[in-house]
Formats: sequence, structure tokens, C-alpha cells
Amino acid sequence: MPDERARFLIRYAAGFAPFVVSRAEGAWVETTDGRRILDFTSGQICSTIGHGHPRISQAIRRSLDEVVHLNSWMLSEPVLELAERLASLVPAPLERSILLNTGSEANEVALKLAKLHTGRFEVVGLTRSFHGLLTGIASVNFSMAHSGYGPLLPGSFALPAPYAYRCPIRHCDGACDCTCLDAGFELVDQQSVGSLAAVIAEPVLSTGGIIVPPDGYLARLHKHCARRGMLLVLDEAQTCLGRLGTMFAFEHDGVVPDLLSLSKTLGGGLPLAATVTSAAIADDCEGKGFLHVTSHVSDPLPAAAGLAVLDVIEEEKLVERAARSGEYLLARLRELQERHEQIGDVRGRGLLVGLELVTDVESKEPADELGRAVTDECLQRGLSMNIVRSGKIANCFRLAPPLTVSEDEIDLAVEILDASLAAVLSRRADLASTRS
Repeated sequence: MPDERARFLIRYAAGFAPFVVSRAEGAWVETTDGRRILDFTSGQICSTIGHGHPRISQAIRRSLDEVVHLNSWMLSEPVLELAERLASLVPAPLERSILLNTGSEANEVALKLAKLHTGRFEVVGLTRSFHGLLTGIASVNFSMAHSGYGPLLPGSFALPAPYAYRCPIRHCDGACDCTCLDAGFELVDQQSVGSLAAVIAEPVLSTGGIIVPPDGYLARLHKHCARRGMLLVLDEAQTCLGRLGTMFAFEHDGVVPDLLSLSKTLGGGLPLAATVTSAAIADDCEGKGFLHVTSHVSDPLPAAAGLAVLDVIEEEKLVERAARSGEYLLARLRELQERHEQIGDVRGRGLLVGLELVTDVESKEPADELGRAVTDECLQRGLSMNIVRSGKIANCFRLAPPLTVSEDEIDLAVEILDASLAAVLSRRADLASTRS
């Protein structure tokens, strides 16, 4: 049946949730029919510090009284202060920022800067990656959204993702040793026309299935870039500002990227993103005529919200809290894995955790239909979580609650997931018995 609520909306994804939200607070959303749903997606992984945090509300109210929007060549105090705060958080030589709206845009700007600075055009991404759906960045977006849109940008190449549970080069089993990275660059070298500009990568591949690279992977990737005169772009849309238990995910490997894109978590629910780079790269690109002007670049209101997010993360020690909560969530899910043989793998870092379903633990055949059914069952029982995909396969749950989530809320989420999985499997067993 057609969804009458969407009569005047263009459908931009598979469908809409079967309810209408009236308000949201903390890790919960409430619907117009009075239901409360535990949100383990943090909105679109943007409500870093929970829905409706009073500090963000205060920042918005202050901006409404002072300044909301300006011509893009005018600067405001929140924009100047946020740029300075970001410079104080990132390691040298990262220093200069441009404040934007979305992760797609931040990645587009990063690649434009990389191409302009190097004078080259070839860009390398990772299979199963997700960097946004604008036409340019989508060319190195390898988890979805290529079919039907025509050719990719020339010079777009892919490296095999370090997916240890399903090694893309059939080399390792459960513990990636980076052979996929080395072999991938051999292929890139053979395909390149000698114009390699940059590699773009997520420190943890989120939409492609919560793929956690082994320790040292980013450092090895950085060395591959340096040998070829390429820039390293890290897309930390979903991993920065504490979600992985460190302020930035690249800290885990002791690597400093040439360009860093931030979004989602930075705005705390408002459209705010940033591309950060060194003064040397910024000055060089400015001298070469770098241009990226939009109607909402350097807008004051989202910048004010971003400052509030940074204040709360620091004052409430949410980086450390996310590390502890993430360990607790992983432990609870591994307990669940012991009870359900359909859970093939549990993985993650901090509060970005994946649970992959299989039909059989030996064959590791993806349990695509089971994943969809359990997702629906969880929502019916009051838990919202994503099932993420690569291509047509959707069998990995992504759990990414706000950094403020409590252990009681984690326990409730695991209980709902446990009950939902048991209910779906029981119905399937009853149906199979009836048919036989």
C-alpha cells in the first residue's frame, strides 16, 4: 500500500519509518501516537550528545537573537571561535578550516583541495566505503549508489577493504595482516596514468559494515601515499569527537592526515561540517584560485551549535565515557552471540559497533532476509537501529547510540535485540514446521 504520508515527498531511500515523531530527548524519540523508541542511531549519527541537549538549544536561541545567516564573505564570532577551537583540537600541521553543511560537501572540498594542490586528478577509495552521494565524491563511494547514474569520474580507483571476517582477497581469516592494502596498491599502480592525487578513507568503515582496520593500518596507508606523492584524506564524519573513544579516530594509529573532513557529530543534530588542512596546503590552493562558495558556508547558527557540542564533550568527559560504554556494549553483544548461532561476528570500537548475521557460522552466508526481519521486529518492540549494507546485502546491524547513553539503556537495547531475534527465529521455525 502507498504511504499516504509521503504524498508530497520525493522518496529518497527505501521507505519511511511507520510512525511520525513528535519530540526527541537524550537517547529516545517519542511518536505522535505516544510510543517511546530507544534511538541507537543517534538520529543520522549526528545527535552526538543526545537529542535535545539543553546546551545546543541555548546556543540556537542565542543565535536567533544575534545572527543566523550572513553573506558568505562576512564572518561572525561563532565561526571564528569554532575555527580556532578546531585548530586547538587537531595536531599540527592541521590548522585551517572551512565550515560547511554536510559530510558529502566536506569530502568534496577535501578532494578539490587535494587535486588543486597536487595538480593531479586520480583518487583512491576503499571498497565498502561511504563518503556521500554528491556526484563527485560518489565516484569513490563504493558501498552503494553507482547503479543508474552513468560513468564515474575518471581516475577513480578502489582498494580492497580490510574486512577480516570476509577477506576480500581470500587471504586471511579473522585477523587482517594488510596484504589486501599492499595488493590493492599494486593494482592501482598498474591502472594509474601517473596522476595519483589522494586516498580517501574512513578510519572505521561504517555504512559498509562496521569494518575495523587492524592496528597500524592507517600508518601503512599513509606510507603508501607518501611513496607516491599522494595526500591522505580521512573522512571522520562518523568517527570523530569521541565516538570511538578518542577525540579523533586517527589518533589510534598515531597518524596525521593531510586533509580531514568532519561532519555529523560536529553539529549535534544541525547541518555542520568542516574540512581541515594545513596552512601550507591552504595557502597553496588559495594562490591557485581555490573556489568553493555556497549559500551557507560559514553560517553563524550551526557554528554556535558546534561550539556547544565541543563544550559538552569536554565538560562531561564524553570521550572517556564513550570508550567505557563501548566496551560494555561489545561485551553484552558477545554474550548475545553465545546464545544465537546466527550472530557470526561482533566488532567495533567505542560506540560504533556492528553485529553481523549469517545463516550458518561455517559458510558465513549472509542472513539478508533475517537481518531485515529482525530490524523491523526491533522497531516494533521499541529499538531503532540501522541495518547497513554493501551492495544488495544488508545483514550487519549498526549500533551507534549517543555518547551520553547509560548502561541501563544499553541493557534495554540488548534485551530488545535478543527478544526480537528469538521471536523472528521462532516464527520461521513454526512456519517451516507447518509446511513440512
